[in-house]
Amino acid sequence: MAAEDGRQKAVEAVVSEILASFPSQRENLLPALQEVQARLHYLPEGAMRQIARAFGVPEVDVYGLATFYNRFRLKPPGKHQIKVCLGTACHTMGGHTVLDCFERRLGIGEGDTTPDGEFSLERVACVGCCALAPVVVVDERVEGRVTPTRVDGILLSFDLKKGGAGR
Repeated sequence: MAAEDGRQKAVEAVVSEILASFPSQRENLLPALQEVQARLHYLPEGAMRQIARAFGVPEVDVYGLATFYNRFRLKPPGKHQIKVCLGTACHTMGGHTVLDCFERRLGIGEGDTTPDGEFSLERVACVGCCALAPVVVVDERVEGRVTPTRVDGILLSFDLKKGGAGR
């Protein structure tokens, strides 16, 4: 519980610092949310409440804005981020199958983070590597021509780096 209180206070301090740089006019709401996301890598619920109070708007308006734009995350990202491309070429070449394989292997759905905080899984529209379809971006590394077997290999490489025996 004390660790959670410490995290909450740290979030409040970061948000307070960010809010100090924005006049509390409604047109600054989106830039303030973007800055909080850039610093914290997601929008914690407490941060959104704090922003609502600072701007004098209902909490539901801040939440509505955060959920309208798909660039905002409402959950903390995992240590490793996996982005499955589902642009036209990747979709045609089996991107949905690749996404399904990651969901099954990690035990999470698209947009979620594993309970241990190791992996986040999301779909993206296009990464611009259509000739390598289907494509997955793991952290910042592009993996081309991904198959279900390659999904296992990608995840196994993380287990090997950690010294684990597999998922």
